[in-house]
Amino acid sequence: MARFGGTRALVGAAVGACFVGIVARGAEQAQAPANPIELSYSIFFPPAHIQCKTAVEWGKEIEKRANGRVKIVVYPAGSLTKADQCYEGVVSGISDLGMSCFAYTRGRFPLVEGLDLPLGYPDGMTATRVANAMVAKYQPAELRDVKVLYVHAHGPGLLASKKPVSKLEDLKGMKIRTTGLSTKIVENLGGAPVGMSQPETYEALSKGVVDATLCPIETLKGWKQGEVISSVTDSTCIGYTTAMFVVMNAKKWESLPADIQKIFDDVNKEWIIKHGQAWDQADQEGRDFIKSLTPPREIIPLAADEQAKWKKAVEPVLDNYVIAAKGKNLPGEAFLKDLEDSVAKAAKPAGAGK
Repeated sequence: MARFGGTRALVGAAVGACFVGIVARGAEQAQAPANPIELSYSIFFPPAHIQCKTAVEWGKEIEKRANGRVKIVVYPAGSLTKADQCYEGVVSGISDLGMSCFAYTRGRFPLVEGLDLPLGYPDGMTATRVANAMVAKYQPAELRDVKVLYVHAHGPGLLASKKPVSKLEDLKGMKIRTTGLSTKIVENLGGAPVGMSQPETYEALSKGVVDATLCPIETLKGWKQGEVISSVTDSTCIGYTTAMFVVMNAKKWESLPADIQKIFDDVNKEWIIKHGQAWDQADQEGRDFIKSLTPPREIIPLAADEQAKWKKAVEPVLDNYVIAAKGKNLPGEAFLKDLEDSVAKAAKPAGAGK
């Protein structure tokens, strides 16, 4: 009897082990379903651009932490929705996710466009951190038709031109590529703004449709525009940025399980920093790229008196933003004050004021 009892114990243990194995495999299958939640992601950057690569890495990190329950399919280079149609494409469900510039839909974001003002942003990390802090603080009503995952913003917008520019008078009548609020910047500097997105700019410069472009220096490599300009004017004193959204369709977000939403929230916080770092890396690569060209493209600094002139010239852009926001019952004055304080604090040298 003892012998048979031992056999029954062994059989029972084996059955138990099988049962545990089946349960474990079932749990794994539950965590990694055959049909994961598939999300389409429209991005206007080309695949080789560092910001597209950073976005792809974000998607892979989401998939990893979701253990296969989420799959993100990236459509780069505006292949699903064009740059100026991306936001509305997310709202309407053409894509589940989208990344593009607020400025590409002029007038659609009257409060948020304040992020792009010529405030002297020192670098992309500062612009990105400030942009996220402002959106989090003010919770703009104009963004309530989507789920804002995060925003990011490039380093100071500079003037890249086909002929050297070292003083304000050189800009008179110059045809300059712009977008969003940078149109007003060019007008106040005395130039002739020509609105267009980055994907159109290389050809416009090469064919003489425009004489210059206002852009972060990274575009001179990222979009190869350094090949069709001769010099860059370091106008960091009025450096603007172009804030970019990463948003999800509101209904799609609401349909996600709570634990998946948390994964998105956690990864988003980490990728704010990664995008800021990517912008600064790209700016350095842009500088290196134009120096490597034959002949090397010149970077022209503005003299102190010229910096004062340029800053004075764009003051009406700030004033008009506040007036326009007030007309829409938006807190433009407070928004601008917070922006100016944040940028000034970030731009202050370490140890200054102590």
